[in-house]
Amino acid sequence: MQQHPEGVVLAFDFGLARTGVAVGNTLTRSARALAILDATTNDARWRGVAALVEEWHPAFLVVGVPRMGDGTPSTLTARCERFARQLGGRFRLKVFTVDERFSSVEVAQGREHIDDEAARVILEQFFSESAAADHPQE
Repeated sequence: MQQHPEGVVLAFDFGLARTGVAVGNTLTRSARALAILDATTNDARWRGVAALVEEWHPAFLVVGVPRMGDGTPSTLTARCERFARQLGGRFRLKVFTVDERFSSVEVAQGREHIDDEAARVILEQFFSESAAADHPQE
């Protein structure tokens, strides 16, 4: 079981062109879509992330890591894992990762840019998995 601090949480759906962001908190275990960061350059992405971290003062961060349906790495898996490590290093916060192989599919219903909603699904999945770890079935 992974222990995590209590408080506000920011979650990220990393993408090469856009990065979706959601916000939630550990008390209510709720999440909502927050922003889509245009990330055409690394500098633009990091400025956007830094502004959100400064505004929300999260207790920790969550990053979705995509995999293929069978669990093997996708073309973005290594990039997302690197992004997670960089987040932790830059902001000195604990970063948890979530297998997000189906988050975009879950929210892809008529919207062109779904990155923020995908981040919300990632954060909800994190809360669900951490609750299950906190209360294992006997």
